[in-house]
Amino acid sequence: MTLMAGKNGLVTASGGGIGRASALAFAREGARVLVSDIDDDASRETVDMIRSAGGTAEYLAGDAAEESSAIALVDRVVELWGRLDFAHNNAGIGSPTKPVSEQEGSDWERAFRINLFGMMYAMKHQIRRFKEQKTPGAIVNTASIAAVSANAGLSPYNSSKWGVLGLTQTAATENAADGIRINAIMPGATLTAAIEKWAAEVPDQYAGVLDGIPMKRMGTPDEQANAAVWLCSEQASYITGVALPVDGGLVLRR
Repeated sequence: MTLMAGKNGLVTASGGGIGRASALAFAREGARVLVSDIDDDASRETVDMIRSAGGTAEYLAGDAAEESSAIALVDRVVELWGRLDFAHNNAGIGSPTKPVSEQEGSDWERAFRINLFGMMYAMKHQIRRFKEQKTPGAIVNTASIAAVSANAGLSPYNSSKWGVLGLTQTAATENAADGIRINAIMPGATLTAAIEKWAAEVPDQYAGVLDGIPMKRMGTPDEQANAAVWLCSEQASYITGVALPVDGGLVLRR
């Protein structure tokens, strides 16, 4: 039995990294997946990977910062497969490393526009669709362990991710009685392609990061994806408003 058999949903920022791993994992567990990203070529590659493995996927270009994109993604899932059952809102960006006293308003605006406003737009229209359908649904948002810690120099990123947790938990409270479950994963250090490149260039710094993680290794995109799939599945049917660290124990040292 697969965890998401017969379910229909979407994954944002699924052209690579955690988003791609999530789209693949949902499809592997039987879901039909709408892939979305601002990178057309990478997203189509994700779709091809899903189809090559026997899964069902389609692609729609999307910009997480635009409310019109959030509407279009929900509408497209329903147009393709009849209803929306789940969403993994994974889109997000980092911010320049500067102390608060040197931050620019434009960096804050960009981080909040994508990481927080974009999340709000996505959830707004996903929740509306669940209620229109009169069906339960599940949403997982990608936050970060930065949402529960203070990383010097990253005030726009940290603040926006703290906001994601507040938004997630508020919406979970508002919609629980309708059977709509809303949770977040909080990835720790994850071995994406960018991190692999950095590790090869500065192995001493990479080793230092690993030393600070109780499990002494970084997570993989697949491990983040598996957590997102589980939270959307019926195995997590009585879980809502949770911020789940997927971090090898790093948050325990904060």
